[in-house]
Amino acid sequence: MGVRGGLMGYTAVHPVWGRLDASLDDLGCGRTWAEVHRAKGLGLACPECGGKVFARTSQHGLRHFYHQVRPLDCELANESQEHHLLKLELAMAARAAGWRAELEVSSELRDWRADVLVFDEQGRPVVALEAQLSPMTPDEARMRTDRYARDGVAVCWVGLQDRPWARAVPALRVRAPAGRGESWTVRHGLARYTWSPRTAKGKAKWEHITCPLGDALAWILQGEVRVHTAVNGTVWWTAPAYEERALARARMEAEAADQEAAAKYRRAETAAADRRRLAAERRALDRQADLEERQAEMERLTGFFRRTGFDLTAWDTFTQLIRSASGKAIVYGEESGRYGNGLLVHARTLGAEGGYALAGVVCPDPAALTRWPEKLTILVPDHTWLARLRATARVPLRVAVLDPRTGRSMFERIHPVLDPIAGVRPTR
Repeated sequence: MGVRGGLMGYTAVHPVWGRLDASLDDLGCGRTWAEVHRAKGLGLACPECGGKVFARTSQHGLRHFYHQVRPLDCELANESQEHHLLKLELAMAARAAGWRAELEVSSELRDWRADVLVFDEQGRPVVALEAQLSPMTPDEARMRTDRYARDGVAVCWVGLQDRPWARAVPALRVRAPAGRGESWTVRHGLARYTWSPRTAKGKAKWEHITCPLGDALAWILQGEVRVHTAVNGTVWWTAPAYEERALARARMEAEAADQEAAAKYRRAETAAADRRRLAAERRALDRQADLEERQAEMERLTGFFRRTGFDLTAWDTFTQLIRSASGKAIVYGEESGRYGNGLLVHARTLGAEGGYALAGVVCPDPAALTRWPEKLTILVPDHTWLARLRATARVPLRVAVLDPRTGRSMFERIHPVLDPIAGVRPTR
């Protein structure tokens, strides 16, 4: 624009007139540009550093104030030409939208200075428009945004390049006009939510739109768009209708997820009920099989029970006592004439084969014990049987009394009784 970069600003302070804004026709104080342009002895000062400034116009008609000597510690004097042009565009766009906008305004405490400060109808500052072209971290951007917020001022940061801070605070990324007749254009930071078809399976996404900078600032200042923060913390501007659309989609997804979770729960409950039913059926079948097996076993042992007078109601307990005494699985065999018509008991053997071996005989006929194997245990249910065996023993016997009434077990070795006629123990 024909201006020496780094020496210019749009505002100055007159000792009597107060603050002057070169971008306004009346300079914001009821004066004309002719009264200050190239005028000497006005005592104009920079609002930032207090240094002496003068009014002039660039070769392209851009009015501004300049330092005759650049002060190194003055931010206004050291801003780039791109920064000056962008903040002027921000002010002009805000004014075109019908708002009062002033350039280079500091807070009363001077803890912030807005490139452009927009005021409401009551003269209260409401929005700061910041042309941000220099580097800045996301944390610094948040801190400066919060500083404005403490004074009740919203802020929109405007830059030319994609920067990390632009995703942390309300911002617009713009493009300068490529030629005459073109306008500043928003490339990123203003988004809409597309969703079609509007079902849970419809494709939905946020997409950034391109529009003139003036339109975007008008929407922001009029409240037609507002700050939206995504789940991942990224910030952009959007219309309330798009937020409501995104919220409706989120609700639909949540409802679909709840429905799926409920359906999954119902399927799991149904499967669990089926498993319980099948398990109950298996148990019922097992019980039926056990009953049938027991009935068959009882029928098979009818002759044994009849001969021995064994109490059928005590048979299961007696069997359990045998298992406990042997510590192994057992099965009943047949009544054996070789072993006094007693009921054979086989126990599982140790080892890989896992077969069964003869372990005892239940209630053999006492009269048939004349050649009884000394190591073969006789199993009886009570002491009555034990007394009978004692009375008739002709060889050493091992006897286990497994009393189903008391649940107790005892083991005894019986020696042969004396021959009442010869007075000696019988021999084989």
